[in-house]
Amino acid sequence: MGQRKDGIEKRRRILASACQVFAEKGYHAASVADICRRAGANVAAVNYYFGNKAFLYAEAWQEAYEKRVGPVFAEADDVVPEEQLRLFIHSLIRNFTEQGSRGEFTRLYLMELANPTGLISNLWHKLIEPRRQVLLKIISKIMGAAESDEKVLFCEISIINQCRSLLTVRRNDLEYLMGQPLSPELIHRLADHIASFSLAGIKAVADR
Repeated sequence: MGQRKDGIEKRRRILASACQVFAEKGYHAASVADICRRAGANVAAVNYYFGNKAFLYAEAWQEAYEKRVGPVFAEADDVVPEEQLRLFIHSLIRNFTEQGSRGEFTRLYLMELANPTGLISNLWHKLIEPRRQVLLKIISKIMGAAESDEKVLFCEISIINQCRSLLTVRRNDLEYLMGQPLSPELIHRLADHIASFSLAGIKAVADR
């Protein structure tokens, strides 16, 4: 039993270390040796617990996503769809702008955007699909259209890309464009703006 607990703890340390190193350096620049050194483990432990670096990378993605991004946004039956969308956007932007350890997944995502590995496409789709279905359902309610309607899908892409600008544009550039530091209060106001802008856009498209 003691050996089993030690093994579980060692695997956990390696996975936590992998999240850190991949987020800092990206997949290609990260080394198994560095990951194991930080975890206080032998290099052979990666093969033993994960198979190889590629499988470790995929597990690190899932670990960072589930621990840092949090549970799927829950719809509330007593909240109108417009307010649900506002809450969804605020939740998404909080995830995109987290700093420190909670921002680990954001940095992993940026590293993958900058230097694609081709290793996590299927996993990424699997991870985001539950949240995507929630957003599509909210938009379809507001528009009075089917979730598979092209107009609904276009609106989804528009909303996600507005929010993702906080992830893909450098912080210094955003502060230059805003003319002020990117404080939590400013991020909150920007999330409100994106929600209002998106609602107006959805309704305009629905009426067109």
